Amino acid sequence: MASTRTVVVTGASSGIGRDVARAFVARGDAVVLGGRDTAKLAEVAAELAAPDRVATVPGDIGDPATGAAYVRTALDRFGRVDVLVNSAGEFGATPFVEVTEAELDRYLAGNLKGTYFTTQAVVRQLLAQGSGGAVVNIGTVLIDHAMTGLPASAALISKGGVHALTTSLAAELAPAGIRVNAVAAGIIRTPLFGAGDERAAAGAALLGRIGEVADTTAAVLYLAEAGFVTGHILPVDGGFISGRAA
Repeated sequence: MASTRTVVVTGASSGIGRDVARAFVARGDAVVLGGRDTAKLAEVAAELAAPDRVATVPGDIGDPATGAAYVRTALDRFGRVDVLVNSAGEFGATPFVEVTEAELDRYLAGNLKGTYFTTQAVVRQLLAQGSGGAVVNIGTVLIDHAMTGLPASAALISKGGVHALTTSLAAELAPAGIRVNAVAAGIIRTPLFGAGDERAAAGAALLGRIGEVADTTAAVLYLAEAGFVTGHILPVDGGFISGRAA
């Protein structure tokens, strides 16, 4: 798409989502920033320095009303919706036998239910507009290549659901010209990585480094614009699932 679009970005207050929002604004697009922390969203909006093209919507994506608020704000401020980037999510490691019901519910609500109902709200509007659109989800390569030292079953089953949602919706929505893809992120330097062992993490990838948010942003921009690509889960992992360095 060459023209200016309206893009909804969840999880825009930090990490991958924040950089994705920056890139779309730099491109000239209008962006609705979603996140739970009102103060952080305001900080990002000020940093982007484009008040005529940026709106903020605080809220928990686990609540379906939040997705509806994204769409309502996009229409009120910019007149339409064109792209959704589902970047909001949580990740953490807990041994399987220690996972509580509350922890499992938190991942399912934030990662899977939140992505599901936010996408539903946006897709309803895309269908009403009748001009197609794009959805880009953020998943993880750990769905296809788990690690013995990273027991994250609760987080991963929720992200696995996001991968399944991606391929399912790609098929269902293709007749309406709505493309649905996902970035399967490797180990990326974000607040979620925290004080992790960067040297060990870098050694897991063929390229010998961990990823930067610029790497995932480049993939998101590609999938948002690639008109003949749908149902694709694009690994952005430095070669982590392809092989091992000697």
